[in-house]
Amino acid sequence: MTETKAAPPPPKRPRPRLDAINRPFWTGGAEGKLYITHCGDCGEWTHPPREFCRHCQSENVAPEAVPGTGVIDTLTVNHQPWMPGLPVPFVIARVKLDGAPGVILTTNVVGSPVDEVDFDDRVRVTFEEQDGIWFPLFEKEA
Repeated sequence: MTETKAAPPPPKRPRPRLDAINRPFWTGGAEGKLYITHCGDCGEWTHPPREFCRHCQSENVAPEAVPGTGVIDTLTVNHQPWMPGLPVPFVIARVKLDGAPGVILTTNVVGSPVDEVDFDDRVRVTFEEQDGIWFPLFEKEA
């Protein structure tokens, strides 16, 4: 009888230091939501999260859920195992977010062979939870 071995857990990602400003971004995945800071005065979006708007300096900012979709702006394929247990190769991409003009997230694209990920691919957020942090990663849309 052949046993099927479960895939090893992903290596631990560096844990961000949570505070009142960035907590919704790093924990929104528990609700399946990607939160980006939005200004109630000028309507612009700010990332990384800040306690004031980077466009108009207003303190009238709050996290708002965005659709969690976007397009790959640029990418690279990493072949260097930077930490023990890190499977390579993997895609590092910049994703222009839908619904949050001007916000680009640097993230990983998962769930596809690296040679099938390309510029201008449509992607959708997925979350990887580690110790209460929900890391936003992206998968290609079908």
